[in-house]
Amino acid sequence: MSAGLLSADALEAAIRAVGAGRYHDKHPFHQLLHGGKLNKGQVQAWALNRYCYQSAVPRKDAALLSRVEDRALRREWILRILDHDGTETEQGGIDRWLALTDGLGLDRAMVVSMRSALPATRFAVEAYVRFVREQPLVEAVASSLTELFAPKIHRERISGMLEHYDFIDDTVMAYFKRRLDQAPRDADFALAFVRRHATTPELQQGAIDAVRFKCSVLWTMLDALHHAYVAPGNVPPGAFTPEPSDGE
Repeated sequence: MSAGLLSADALEAAIRAVGAGRYHDKHPFHQLLHGGKLNKGQVQAWALNRYCYQSAVPRKDAALLSRVEDRALRREWILRILDHDGTETEQGGIDRWLALTDGLGLDRAMVVSMRSALPATRFAVEAYVRFVREQPLVEAVASSLTELFAPKIHRERISGMLEHYDFIDDTVMAYFKRRLDQAPRDADFALAFVRRHATTPELQQGAIDAVRFKCSVLWTMLDALHHAYVAPGNVPPGAFTPEPSDGE
């Protein structure tokens, strides 16, 4: 990136270029997952560990809201918390993710406790929450812009997993189907905010770097899964160990 101020369109192009090169749809673990190359135990491990991220999203968004003076931004951003935590009348994303782990045969109490998640997963997720809490607001908002790239991976996941795994059905894929509508709405709002408020070269570079950071968080989570559950013999002590029948 040059030292000068980018136009809003050039800034958006730079952010999209980060996703084109670094988004986790390119990770080998996802290629295996979507291509039907994992066994049930490995899919269970993915769903269990990803729950740590799903459950942290409302905390991340609440941390951002606590810093926001602008009522309009708060009104829009609070929808993200409701999308994940749900309301009295509508199931949220966390409940839909638990429907996935239930459908995969995982004990719900074990999933919710997160005690069997990989240490690297927990560290990566908490690094993301801390980033949003501590970094400049434009960067905190920009870190959510991986949602620009999410609908593609959700569509691939829905079609690939339904096609390749006999233990996956429409019910357990409800989370991803709902995000096909929610993610573009959230990304459009966050992108407009960053285009409007990244008004210096430093803020623009910070926004681009924030998207890189978020891509690294997601990539790190898959690195840990691949190391523990695809490469043999690397499950750390205390982490989820698939049943022997699931590993054959």
